Amino acid sequence: MDTKTATEPGLDPADVFTKAFEYTRVNDLRQAGLFPFFQPLGAQFGNEVDIEGERKLMVCSNDYLGLSQDRRVQQAGIPALEEFGTSCTGSRFLNGTLSLHEELEHDLAEFLHHDSALTFSTGFLGSLSVLSALVGRREVMYFDRENHASLYDGARLSWGELRKFRHGDLDHLEFMLKRDADKNVGKLIVTDGVFSMSGELADLPGIIELARKYGARVLVDDAHATGVMGPGGRGTPEHYGVEDEVDLIIGTFSKAFASVGGFLAGPVDVVDWVKYMARPFMFTAALPPAQVASTKKSLEILATEPEHRERLWKRVAMFREGLSGLGFDTMDSAGPITPVLIGEVDDAIAFWKQIWDRGIFALPTAPPAVPPNECLIRMAVNASHTREEIDRVLSAFADVGRNMGMIS
Repeated sequence: MDTKTATEPGLDPADVFTKAFEYTRVNDLRQAGLFPFFQPLGAQFGNEVDIEGERKLMVCSNDYLGLSQDRRVQQAGIPALEEFGTSCTGSRFLNGTLSLHEELEHDLAEFLHHDSALTFSTGFLGSLSVLSALVGRREVMYFDRENHASLYDGARLSWGELRKFRHGDLDHLEFMLKRDADKNVGKLIVTDGVFSMSGELADLPGIIELARKYGARVLVDDAHATGVMGPGGRGTPEHYGVEDEVDLIIGTFSKAFASVGGFLAGPVDVVDWVKYMARPFMFTAALPPAQVASTKKSLEILATEPEHRERLWKRVAMFREGLSGLGFDTMDSAGPITPVLIGEVDDAIAFWKQIWDRGIFALPTAPPAVPPNECLIRMAVNASHTREEIDRVLSAFADVGRNMGMIS
């Protein structure tokens, strides 16, 4: 088969590569110097990173507690690396289960006040594993429309039916539950705890009330809340005081835990079912030893040192107050994420380029992650950002906002 470029006539519509040859958006943006993504980090110095010899102040990392730069977390992986090597070289089901995995799962279940926990190689795999294993044919899932992409892909892998209710609209959720009330099938309400783009919180008390009324179970993806929300860092269920009423929690280690991997916490029998029935879990190599050990150390720190959370929320409040004072819309975020609403995608890219040129590493968010006219700059200051660093970001936003006519 001849390979043709997008500029050549006569592309074959039956060729599976044709759509790739015709797609020029990324190359167009690169040539114009307006492509924000896949920036190669050369090194990191606290909250600054090196990009091709230039220092940028990072304010879009999910390292909420700043633990990726904590020497205790960094050093924790070294003994595990030396003892178990670089990889488990197999799935958990076969040769990949280490004593470290089981120790972390025990500690995590205890921390989250659940009976059992299971770890995955990534948070995305956790979503795929849990939903594909739990939701069977004719069973029903009820999704907030703004749930994370990994949850949607997990739903696609399951045999169940998917119902999407309008974002945060519990009246719409109840309408769907009531419509299915006479169906004698399993029902699962699935929601983010903190929504990953806007930083909004799900109304867990309201969701739980509907779940109990209509005989449904509740699963919360607390990726952006575990470790940071609630007095003890146990996420949105603790924040709302409903820990005993949420059936399942899934999440990730790539944010507050400053590592990589995912988890499920819930009843022993349910966790065991996922362990033995989830194909994405069974056929994936286990989480590497060094990452497990680092995650275990992060869990120990965030469980016993609340000062990291306290410092984080002081920084978040300072940052949001500064942005709001300038006239920016931070979308009423209540989580650790701070979005700034820009509008159209071209405006978001133009805004990004100007703050980038001022040394600020914060990226635009565009469709399909957000609606076409609700593009934003998504940021997250962490516990280690200084007042001076926050002032640098605010100064850049003030300059760019005025240049673009967004603020006076």
